Amino acid sequence: MTARKIIIDTDPGQDDAVAILLALASPEEVEVLGITAVAGNVPLPLTAKNARIVCELAGKPDTKVFAGCDAPLSRKLVTAEHVHGKTGLDGPVLPDPTMPLQDAHAVDFIIDTLRSEAPGTVTLCPLGPLTNIATAIRKAPDIVARIQEIVLMGGAYFEVGNITPAAEFNIYVDPEAADIVFKSGAPLTVMPLDVTHKALTTRPRIEAFRALGTEPGRMVAEWTDFFERFDMEKYGSQGAPLHDPCVIAYLIRPDLFSGRHINVMIETAGDFTLGMTVADWWRVTGRAPNAMFMGDVDADGFFALLTDRIGRL
Repeated sequence: MTARKIIIDTDPGQDDAVAILLALASPEEVEVLGITAVAGNVPLPLTAKNARIVCELAGKPDTKVFAGCDAPLSRKLVTAEHVHGKTGLDGPVLPDPTMPLQDAHAVDFIIDTLRSEAPGTVTLCPLGPLTNIATAIRKAPDIVARIQEIVLMGGAYFEVGNITPAAEFNIYVDPEAADIVFKSGAPLTVMPLDVTHKALTTRPRIEAFRALGTEPGRMVAEWTDFFERFDMEKYGSQGAPLHDPCVIAYLIRPDLFSGRHINVMIETAGDFTLGMTVADWWRVTGRAPNAMFMGDVDADGFFALLTDRIGRL
């Protein structure tokens, strides 16, 4: 099987970091062409730094990391230090990266890569706000037809919002960008809170990472220890959701996930619903489907995959 070529667009974030580790640990299934950083969980200088920290933790310092957009298309940046800490990777102390940022802008890298690779062979994996992806589409509309698939973490429907009553954080930060992406016509697969809230850390799952006896395993355990406290208090759950690794896990083991091909629209003007992913789950609107909107995950299989792959680093 040929490894699937991917670009990870990200705003690390502890769960983003775990997703990057999963991808870099799985070269048989995914080939990471590059990692593009965007402002989101923390400002761009930190997300670009954190992406490189994770690459070095994985022992992959040759991975190309690009800095992208430092603010949403038309709004003031909203960040999530209250979840991820002031660095975005609070918890364990990690050294500053020594690997360089690439000179090119992330948006240009996305465009150039899609134009240079064979059509339909590059998958975009956004784990944060969709600013870089939307900017690339606006700047070079021709790339849409060349995208194999966009597999993203974002949105919510039955689980409602996590940053407002109606909106999930990634979509809320830049709803105009999300609107562009969801209307682009590119094949979309969405990992909303409906799925990620079923991929909960538990004490045995966290200790399985620690028991790997490796530095990446210890880091994953300590990161999850850190943000688990916030989510358990917020949701009253037995653990914290590992959102972003669901994107990479889907590329490796799509059989772990199930959902529906439906129409999803982004609310960009609502007073109370700004950033809501309006998912026509029951197909009542007659609008054409534009996204595979996932609704369930085999959590045990997901964590087994994650533990196995992190253990390979």
